[in-house]
Amino acid sequence: MTFNESAVLGRTGLKVGRLGIASGYCAPTAAVLEAFERGCNYWTWGTVVKGFSAHLREAIKTVAARGQRDRLVLAMFSYAHHRGLTEHFFRKGLKNAGLDHADVLILGYFSKRPSLKLIDGALELKKQGLVRFIGMSGHNRKLFAALAGDGIFDVFHLRYSAAHRGAETETFPSIGGESRPGIVSFTATKNGRLLNPKKMPPGEAPATAADCYRFVLSHPAVDVCMMGTKSLEQMRENLKVLDGGPMSAEELARMRRLGDFVHRRP
Repeated sequence: MTFNESAVLGRTGLKVGRLGIASGYCAPTAAVLEAFERGCNYWTWGTVVKGFSAHLREAIKTVAARGQRDRLVLAMFSYAHHRGLTEHFFRKGLKNAGLDHADVLILGYFSKRPSLKLIDGALELKKQGLVRFIGMSGHNRKLFAALAGDGIFDVFHLRYSAAHRGAETETFPSIGGESRPGIVSFTATKNGRLLNPKKMPPGEAPATAADCYRFVLSHPAVDVCMMGTKSLEQMRENLKVLDGGPMSAEELARMRRLGDFVHRRP
């Protein structure tokens, strides 16, 4: 088994590549399109001005012009926490991208349950056909488990890495079955700390970005691992992950050892 095989994003039924592309790192358009051809079709994009990436916008327009929009799974993020502002920026984001709908609207970031007004607004956008599925992002692992039973959210974005493994006991066991939400993980490198030689235990080499992505994807609960890529060279290096598969027991143990060391230190 390799990570070249697509996953099904929970109950959405959407087929997604195992590595996702985040707009905030401003990967060049050519890099994004190369990854798309390798199956990396889950892209996230902010709905406010500072969340826009011109490179990703051009990639979206190129994919649509090629008649491949149905292969793209675009998740648009809203951080407004307000029904009216969420709709305003969401519609503006669609217009900016030249699209008539997004595949997922992610409400983020939340440490507690979103307000009913905000949820109702998101569901109204879904009813109007402007978005197909609703998701949520945050760091409160127990909240995801509680919300899963409501059946409102189709996708969860959560933090998971070798240094933040709480989801293994607090989230993943409570989210399963045929109607489970899709699981997308972020901060696989713990904001680069797992890659930093100065943050490692004595005598240990740091992890690579590929190591971090493989660790996350080795957990069967994770559908997509988001990657932060700034250049074509970085993208090509990351795409090598797709040719591999789950880590061995020895590799997983090493990543956990590094993760524990990093987690204990500021």
